[in-house]
Amino acid sequence: MTPPGAINPLVFFSKLKWLDGRPLLETIEPYRRQIFTDVLFTFDDDGVPQINFVLCGRAKKNWKSADLVLAALYRVLVWPSPVGNDAYVLANDLQQAGDDLSLAKKLIAANPILASEVVIETNAIIRNDGAGTLRILPARDAAGAHGKTYNFIGFDEIHGYRNYDLLEALAPDPTRRDALTWITSYASIRNVPGVPLHDYIEAGKRGDDPRMFFSWYSGSFTTDPTVPDDAVPEERANPSMVSWNNSGYLAQQRRRLPTSKFRRLHLNEPGAPQGAAFDADAVISAIVDGRKRLPCEAGRSYHAFVDMSGGSSDEAVLGIAYYDAATKRSVLASLMSQTGRPPFNPRDAVRKFVTELKAYGLVRVRGDAYAGLTFRADFEFAGIRYDVSRRSKADIYDDFEPKLNAGEVELLDSPKLQEQLLTLVVGRSGKIDHLAGDHDDWANAAAGALVLATDARAPTASSMPFRWG
Repeated sequence: MTPPGAINPLVFFSKLKWLDGRPLLETIEPYRRQIFTDVLFTFDDDGVPQINFVLCGRAKKNWKSADLVLAALYRVLVWPSPVGNDAYVLANDLQQAGDDLSLAKKLIAANPILASEVVIETNAIIRNDGAGTLRILPARDAAGAHGKTYNFIGFDEIHGYRNYDLLEALAPDPTRRDALTWITSYASIRNVPGVPLHDYIEAGKRGDDPRMFFSWYSGSFTTDPTVPDDAVPEERANPSMVSWNNSGYLAQQRRRLPTSKFRRLHLNEPGAPQGAAFDADAVISAIVDGRKRLPCEAGRSYHAFVDMSGGSSDEAVLGIAYYDAATKRSVLASLMSQTGRPPFNPRDAVRKFVTELKAYGLVRVRGDAYAGLTFRADFEFAGIRYDVSRRSKADIYDDFEPKLNAGEVELLDSPKLQEQLLTLVVGRSGKIDHLAGDHDDWANAAAGALVLATDARAPTASSMPFRWG
């Protein structure tokens, strides 16, 4: 049932012009019109909007931010609400906030019918009747909005969010049954469980939230059933590319951008940071889809590397690998962390790792000298010899990289491993390490085990001696 006074957003848009003077509705492709209708004008039997949470993902230059601003203006200016039409748009950074606010102001300036109804301030657009205000600001400046009631909140580009702190602080008022959360983004570097964008995408794919609207376009996946199965990745990730009137744009960007950045910006696939140590294509190519663990096989020679932790913040991770003479590849067979997230008792992790090591017939493990003799004593008490690696972490990554680039390693399908390998960078010292605030425990354990497995492969004609850790 349509609530009294509700106006279809497409009718509202049909009264407006785009920035260049064209009718606004002419600039909104059919797939975007359907999104506006499904989200903003579909109701339950009692007149409550069916959708209260939106995740829209597309590659850059596909109108994500424009749609967010249009939806916000609709909810502020024409949505019927007896308790007010306040709205917020939280941008990823100051520049994004400025772009979003500038777009909203330009739309109002291009449409006298809107300009006569509002007052424009530095960071806000206020209705003359005081019934609604649209505020657009960087996410970092949103502290003052905590606890506010609103009928619309938009998050423009959450690909950088590492946790739910801001999303939880700005959760909708449960008494506002018409409150709508609209999120836009392209893919995150940190594509692992616990990161909001990853979790929301997985929820959208499951389809078990009846009040969530999920629209996603990427090179490998789309929710749009009208996209042909044989569409190339560029077409699948860029549903608005026809509107650019520039058929060579993506080819130009592919030539000019690093592969990882092109994938993230223009194919909407997880990418890598500036200065990334490893080639994203090489990492992704090395991952064997769906392979989580390979059981112990008789006749294999396994090698293990552990990255221990004190238990307060970093994880403890064990990697086990072997060298496959038939394929001439080092293969990661097992990669595991302690049970549960930090904080944890590291000695519980030792006991768990000992069980896994013995499952592969191993009686020795290598790792760094962290915590002095503590972990060495714990492993050796359980019958596992702990050898301190003579390689530093940077040495391990230096030895791992050429094997990765040559296609001589096989990795397990582990989101945390993928994320960490993609986000390692070459620092000012020239050494490979993680960014401040990031972690590399999964990457270190995996790379350490794989390098050891390569070292211990069957001797070649040169009869080079083994180099143990």
